[in-house]
Amino acid sequence: MFQSFYDTMITNSRWILIVQGLGITIVIAIFAIIIGTLLGGVFALMKISQNKIFRGLAVLYTTVIRGIPMATQLMIFYFVVFAPLGINRLLVAIIAYGINSGAYCTEIFRGGIQGVDFGQTEAGRSLGLSRWQTMKKIVLPQAAKASLPTYTSEFIALIKETSIASFIAVTDLTKAGDNIRNITYNAWIPLLTCAVIYLALTLGLTKIFSIFETRMARSDRN
Repeated sequence: MFQSFYDTMITNSRWILIVQGLGITIVIAIFAIIIGTLLGGVFALMKISQNKIFRGLAVLYTTVIRGIPMATQLMIFYFVVFAPLGINRLLVAIIAYGINSGAYCTEIFRGGIQGVDFGQTEAGRSLGLSRWQTMKKIVLPQAAKASLPTYTSEFIALIKETSIASFIAVTDLTKAGDNIRNITYNAWIPLLTCAVIYLALTLGLTKIFSIFETRMARSDRN
């Protein structure tokens, strides 16, 4: 078994392909979740806005993006939207995943905001705070804490969804493993290696966010 692993992953430094693919996966996930978080925050506020146009745009955005498979969106962005511009494939992947994540973050944040007891808003307004001040100082901090577990799940799901970035020839972790399979004609070692790395990433992130949630809960008690 060790010899098979050595011949497949170590010979000719093929393990470097895995490291490079992992780097691409992490880059896509981090920048996409940043874009998704920003879009989610904006559209969540639009969705609970009293302005019908803003609400309509937010509903249209979340309905369309969440209703189309990620693989289809990825190919539409690359082959249709950005094809005439010649934008780098990695950047297209980041934008596509970011926009997709934004739709889910919108619903996560909207649920968190609307989950805060309305009495909190009334209390803020009774103290003379404006609607925005009440939202910023009272509602949003509580909504952020309530949304964190679901937001964590979205980030973890996003990392796993990057495995289809190869649809537009981005050499992410999964594609790197597949390339090694094509070179060595050994499928189980490179693909199992990728699976273990994905599992380690998700478990690690789950642990980190769990610690963060515990500290937030402890600060609330204090």
